[in-house]
Amino acid sequence: MEIVRRVFEALNRGDLAGAMAASATDFVFDFSRSISPERGVYGTEDIPGVIDAFIGPWESVRYEPEEFIEAADQVVTPFKMHNRGRGGIELQTRVAWIWTFRDGQVARITFFQNRREALEAAGLRE
Repeated sequence: MEIVRRVFEALNRGDLAGAMAASATDFVFDFSRSISPERGVYGTEDIPGVIDAFIGPWESVRYEPEEFIEAADQVVTPFKMHNRGRGGIELQTRVAWIWTFRDGQVARITFFQNRREALEAAGLRE
């Protein structure tokens, strides 16, 4: 769970290299369940472009993890995203990621629209 906390901290600092430091060389970000135009499955080399496309339009983006739920080699993290637009408009969304680990590194992060879907995918219940 400490790795997950460090990744969120790095993302909030805008430190992509720090966020990716614990990622496996074949890391995958599965954003296929998203409703955004950036929906897809991405490898390490794709991440800078995906992040730029997703958060580039915003003046600021902050990730606020609400829980760290262990499930075997995975961690489920429901979190709030706080987005502020360039015109001052603010938006909050709640989503969840499942982090899959292999040999102490982040092998995969899978996006879910909500906590319930992520828990079910990890074999857990509310």
